[in-house]
Amino acid sequence: MASTSTNVPGAPAAQAFNDGTKDYKPLRAAKYDPKKPHITDFPVTLDNWYNHVNWLNTTFIIFIPLIGMISTYWVPLQWKTALFSIFYYFNSGIGITAGYHRLWAHSSYKASLPVKIYLAAMGAAAVEGSIRWWSRDHRAHHRYTDTEKDPYSVRKGLLYSHIGWMVMKQNPKRIGRTDISDLNDDPVVVWQHKNFIKCTVVMALIVPTLVCGFGWGDWVGGYVYAGILRICFVQQATFCVNSLAHWLGDQPFDDRNSPRDHVVTALVTLGEGYHNFHHEFPSDYRNAIEWWQYDPTKWTIWTWKKLGLAYDLKQFRQNEIEKGRLQQLQKKLDQKRTKLDWGIPLEQLPVIDWDDYVAEAKNGRGLVSIAGVIHDVTDFIKEHPGGKALISSAIGKDATAIFNGGVYEHSNAAHNLLSTMRVGVLRGGCEVEIWKRSNMESKEGAFVTDSSGQRIVRAGDQVTRIAQPVAAGNAA
Repeated sequence: MASTSTNVPGAPAAQAFNDGTKDYKPLRAAKYDPKKPHITDFPVTLDNWYNHVNWLNTTFIIFIPLIGMISTYWVPLQWKTALFSIFYYFNSGIGITAGYHRLWAHSSYKASLPVKIYLAAMGAAAVEGSIRWWSRDHRAHHRYTDTEKDPYSVRKGLLYSHIGWMVMKQNPKRIGRTDISDLNDDPVVVWQHKNFIKCTVVMALIVPTLVCGFGWGDWVGGYVYAGILRICFVQQATFCVNSLAHWLGDQPFDDRNSPRDHVVTALVTLGEGYHNFHHEFPSDYRNAIEWWQYDPTKWTIWTWKKLGLAYDLKQFRQNEIEKGRLQQLQKKLDQKRTKLDWGIPLEQLPVIDWDDYVAEAKNGRGLVSIAGVIHDVTDFIKEHPGGKALISSAIGKDATAIFNGGVYEHSNAAHNLLSTMRVGVLRGGCEVEIWKRSNMESKEGAFVTDSSGQRIVRAGDQVTRIAQPVAAGNAA
């Protein structure tokens, strides 16, 4: 459980690293020599596979749960034990979500000493390592998400991010450095770290066994259901934050990394399923920001605040949250825009003289000029909602006025459809003044483009849409 992070009070003069962290003195003696090759430096073979396995973790998260599941064949489940198991499951889960995660890993709020002791005890009951070890890895996960320095990167596979990183040994030198000096200054964290095995045995197995045994005589049931199987379910739920929350759901705030939001993950993890929001705003004590989203951990912390047991609850400003949401929404719109046909860009169209345009139209080609842009409507004449005669009367002419209210004020959809029929622009025609006025005379001197570089055409801003002149009195 030794951490590879920053210095502890009382340690020799610290040496700063390039990433801003410092050398450290571990709370307990390191179990490996950093100068020697680590087992992960060697490939897994039939001869050494057992050396790659973290047998302590494997025993806690695989072998013991299997024993518990098998023992249910002989151990009946009493309803009182079932209710207590659910109660203890929720409390040990809160120990991880409200304690290990939001209080210690992210410092998203501050808690009174009684709450800290309760969370440290319940976190130990979940059997997921000490606060110090858990928080150190989680900070590395946030700092180096989806990279080789991420201790449970989903890029290495869904199964690896869920449980593989616990079952197989990891090279501490490859895990990204993080600063945990604040945790080293917390006496609750340090005491639990030094006495973690004792805390785990007592809180995870002895306490539920004693409660069910002294409470209603179900000693074995308390050990199996409220102890072993509850541990298994809490662990698997927490592991879903590392795996499922990076694989299933939407990305309303940022899609550059893997974290996602999904209600199913939230239901499984006591509210930790809105993971895309969490990775964008990690110091916010909430995971769910909407009232209807499931986040019992948030509600628990909020209740503690009302009772005076928690304070300094951190929330990102709503303005910043909405900016992130809007930027990601715009990015999604831009991605969708690239899949649509907006017509050939004007600057890529050939320049055609008026006489050539008229000649082509007389030779049977259905060409119409609107706002200086020539459109080939040959295939659309039969489909024209206004009838063939009306659109045919505009062929070979300047139909700008007709199209923009002279005969009919065409819809936004009509302008969009017309843009897909562009074939050229008139030399020295109306388009010169239109484009000059709308673009070249602006301070930016450029078209508005989306994140992919495509020109953005807003509804009502199509080049073929010309405002009708304002009516004025006749000259004297």
